[in-house]
Amino acid sequence: MVGSGALELHVAPGGLDVPVAGVTVLDALEPGVRPRELLLAVGVDARAAHAVDVVRRAGEGGAAGVVFGSGTVEETAPALRKTAEEAGTAVLFRTSWCSWDQLVGVLRAGLASAGLTPGLTTRGVPLGDLNGLADAVAALVGGAVTIEDMESQVLAYSSTDTEEDVDELRRLTILGRRVPAWRVDAMREAGFFQALWARSEVLHRPARGADPERLVGAVRAGGEVLGSIWVAAVAGRPLAPNASEALRAATRAAAPHLLHHRTRGADTRLVEDAARAVLEGRGPVAVLAERASLPETGNCAVLAVHAGTHQEGAEASRLHDVLALLCSAHGYRAVVVRVNGAMLVVLGALDRERRRAEAQVKEVGTSVAGQVSATLGTTVRVGLGDMAAGLAELPVSRRSAELALAALTAAGGPRVVARTEDVAETVGLMQVMDALRAVPLPPGTPVARLAAFDAEHSGSCLLQTLRVYLDHFGDVPAASRALCLHPNSLRYRVRRIVEVSGIALDSPDARLFAELQLRLLDRDADGAGR
Repeated sequence: MVGSGALELHVAPGGLDVPVAGVTVLDALEPGVRPRELLLAVGVDARAAHAVDVVRRAGEGGAAGVVFGSGTVEETAPALRKTAEEAGTAVLFRTSWCSWDQLVGVLRAGLASAGLTPGLTTRGVPLGDLNGLADAVAALVGGAVTIEDMESQVLAYSSTDTEEDVDELRRLTILGRRVPAWRVDAMREAGFFQALWARSEVLHRPARGADPERLVGAVRAGGEVLGSIWVAAVAGRPLAPNASEALRAATRAAAPHLLHHRTRGADTRLVEDAARAVLEGRGPVAVLAERASLPETGNCAVLAVHAGTHQEGAEASRLHDVLALLCSAHGYRAVVVRVNGAMLVVLGALDRERRRAEAQVKEVGTSVAGQVSATLGTTVRVGLGDMAAGLAELPVSRRSAELALAALTAAGGPRVVARTEDVAETVGLMQVMDALRAVPLPPGTPVARLAAFDAEHSGSCLLQTLRVYLDHFGDVPAASRALCLHPNSLRYRVRRIVEVSGIALDSPDARLFAELQLRLLDRDADGAGR
């Protein structure tokens, strides 16, 4: 029903064919257990003695099974397994990357879907084909159809009407992929949605001016409202005489389709959560392989993508969707996941030959950088991770991809796609800087003296002058041009730098140490700015 990845089986005394009639959450105040239900033991530690009591009561009440929170199955006491076998009740564990909310949604959707079958009116429509369903309903009722979710977002619409027959409200709804906000607010204030969700019959809205006659029915499964189906008369033609009855039957037949749509979204989240766990080195690779249809072994790699600006909310969702679309367009199996504010792409099922697989990764990275930049109107940089021999090595590929991306971002410039070996100098220097941050430096270094002098004397810029002078290898004409100074003015400043700091500019060690400390100061300043 939910596939692997959401639950881990510990013991099933009655086998895997035990029927499940529902899902309930354990209530400590009213710990009743109903037969054939799956009991979610939220907040109960499977290693505690209380867990044994829960399983025993579940068996006495005829429960199909008990689900405990995430944890290592091997850590559970042998008494739990023994009690489950004696009680004839299955024991399962929720995986760490599937939240209780997600699990409840997936279980309820799966159970409702298993208990509902499409009616005769839509038997020829493949499960989940909402556009096909909309067309089938439109043919039955003789009008234009939209299928909407609880937030009035359009999931599908019929294609049976021509453009000139479409009323303005339907046009705005389809173009915006949701009912206009002003219309939603008006219906909400009038109590229309409250009536729609509370009643099982089809509601009728008579024609008003240019607004044609409409019918609407709520789609339900197991008492839960999933969305609605709207029917509008077209070009002044009346709806079919039995339109209300046909729409009522269609709402019942539509339930499995909307459940499939919702469950597919839940599966997508579970795939991404499984990928996130594997990338962080805390999840079984077999789950990701099964969920995402990725081979557990074989060449795979990670891409780290940065879109130039901090992506949040709708922008992050748009970037996610564009990345997924581009990767699938190349024909590769890919999972796009957001980890610590960055977009990571898992590319699997690559060529068996390593060089060809590396060429494939570069091809995808280059395409992503170019096309996403054009789509979002910003510079997109892509770090290419080292090739992994299987999903278990993805954390290593991820680290190399993030290092390459960080080096690209720090260096700026025209390069937007790279592996760590392409930007080895920048990566190496970044790692050296990270290591040096933990090293306590002696007080009173030349750079520290210059920094203190600049802080005490407003307008002094000796530290910046030293930075540019060293960056240009002591070339006075080049450094003076970079600072927009006369060469003689620069020579004067250099003498002041030596006087104030005591730095020996003729010493390679002194110059190297000053360069490193200046870079540390720059990195600290960048971090404070962020």
